[in-house]
Amino acid sequence: MTAGQSGSAPAVREEHWPMTLASLAVGGAFFALWFWLLPRWLGFRVEAATTAHWRWLAAIPSVLGFAVALRCIWDFGWTGRGTPAPVAPPKRLVVVGFYRYVRNPMYVGFAAGWIGLWIVFGHANLVLIMTVAAVALGVHLFVVIYEEPTLRRKFGDDYLEYCRNVRRWWPRVRAFAFKIGGGGWTGSL
Repeated sequence: MTAGQSGSAPAVREEHWPMTLASLAVGGAFFALWFWLLPRWLGFRVEAATTAHWRWLAAIPSVLGFAVALRCIWDFGWTGRGTPAPVAPPKRLVVVGFYRYVRNPMYVGFAAGWIGLWIVFGHANLVLIMTVAAVALGVHLFVVIYEEPTLRRKFGDDYLEYCRNVRRWWPRVRAFAFKIGGGGWTGSL
C-alpha cells in the first residue's frame, strides 16, 4: 500500500486483480503477436540450430529475457493498476521488481529474448540487422519523445527522482530503494 492509503489488505488485493488480469491479457496478446509475426520475418527456422549445437545456449538468456518482460507486465497490472498499452497506462508509478534496476526492463527483457531466439534459430543478414537496428532506434525515440515526458507530467517529482537514480537502458548493480513522495512506501514489494 502507498502512504496515506486506508482499507483492509484483502480489499486492496481484490481491487488489484481486474487490472492485473487486463495487463496480462494485453501482454499475452503482445507476446502472441510477436511470436506469430517475427519468427518468419527474422528468418527463424528450427532446422538451422542443428548445424551448431552451441546455439542452444542462447535459449538461456532468451527465456530469462522473456521472463523479465512477463514479470514487468504483471507489475504494471498489480502495482501500477494499468497495462503496458498506452491507452490504459498504469495509474501509479511502477518502481518494483526489475524497475528498481533499470527504467525500461520490459524492453530490455524483450530485446534479450529476441536476440537469444535469433541466435538459436536465425540467419543474420545485413538487411535484417539494419532493420532491427532501426526498430531499436524507434523504440529509443518512442521512450525519449513520448513515454518519458508523459511519465514526467503524470508522476512529477517522484518520476524525476527515479530518473536521477535509475538508468534508462543499463541496469544498476544494486536495487534502488525508492520512496514515493517522501512517504513510507518503498519500491521493495
